[in-house]
Amino acid sequence: MNTPKQRITVLGSTGSVGVSTLDVISRHPDRFEVFALSASTKVDEMLAQCARFSPRYAVMASAPHAALLAEKIEQNNLGTKVLSGDDAIERIASHEEVDAVMAAIVGAAGLGPCLAAARAGKRLLLANKEALVVGGELFMRTVRDGGATLLPIDSEHSAIFQSLPEDPSTWPRRIDKIILTASGGPFRTRAPDTLGTVTPEQACAHPNWVMGRKISVDSATMMNKALEVIEARHLFGVLPEQIEVVIHPQSVVHSMVQFTDASVIAQLGTPDMRVPIAVGLAWPERIESGAARLDFRQMASLSFDAPDAALFPGLGLAWHALRAAPGTTAVLNAANEVAVEAFLDRRLRFDRIHAVNMETLEAVSPSKPASLADLLALDASARAAANAAALRFAA
Repeated sequence: MNTPKQRITVLGSTGSVGVSTLDVISRHPDRFEVFALSASTKVDEMLAQCARFSPRYAVMASAPHAALLAEKIEQNNLGTKVLSGDDAIERIASHEEVDAVMAAIVGAAGLGPCLAAARAGKRLLLANKEALVVGGELFMRTVRDGGATLLPIDSEHSAIFQSLPEDPSTWPRRIDKIILTASGGPFRTRAPDTLGTVTPEQACAHPNWVMGRKISVDSATMMNKALEVIEARHLFGVLPEQIEVVIHPQSVVHSMVQFTDASVIAQLGTPDMRVPIAVGLAWPERIESGAARLDFRQMASLSFDAPDAALFPGLGLAWHALRAAPGTTAVLNAANEVAVEAFLDRRLRFDRIHAVNMETLEAVSPSKPASLADLLALDASARAAANAAALRFAA
């Protein structure tokens, strides 16, 4: 008997993770079909994806971009229905005919669709770390209450997930600590006092991974790792002090779990996001991802070092935010999004991103958010404070 195909919604389909997801899906037409796609502004890329995958729905974030896409869809005689706006994105994330949702929208904008998918009990492939950083316990409670299956797609959290026993109820008594690896980005060996001259082009030139501009800058500052520490705290139920970060320039060991008996289990692979995506799509089975195989004979060495606090001051904010009042992690995320945008727009020096984050954390005192509306209000307050700070520290 033929197994029905999984119907997949890809949120953020024109970004790097979305493109990689569609590549994996295309390798398994007997297992998966694309139900819906969403994007922000890349109309031509979305048009090409609609032509190739024939989704039922394509959603653009804004009405003008949706109107342009709809015109091109009609010109090309494609059958995809075009929608726009946040409500439409949440609709395709929670649609009754959808089996799995790839959540690859960058930033806090992805929180609403992730919550919608969780409430609807979907298989949720989480590449949007901000859903956990901003949503925290509210998001995890929604996953539990909705009966959703949450599978991490970040390479580090996927590695941890693959290294842990299948029964989560055993994790607390088995886990000693989680060890997140970090490449160190393009400035790992750079002198801290030279970071003021870093350009957006230099910050986005990651030595190992092909990523979007925002996450590339986060990798260069190691704020991506700070956000991943917060994410790991919620995903795996460990205490902040049970999470460690090490610099691993080769990006072969994607992360490790040290158990109470002192043994360590690690997941290794080439630095290719198609691997964790394939894991999420097929779990608990394994499917071809399209990634190259590791050749251990070609590896000269694997090295590990402690992060340099002077070079990466933002990393420590993860533990600070986790120990502070509920909602502080949402403030940190909003501040960092504003600061990175200002840097990419050449309005803020690279070495002042951390200063904006620190000033925003000092300026905004969160109360415990109990709903999505609370989180969005807190996010807006933090962004206002961060924008004010960015103006004061302007390049």
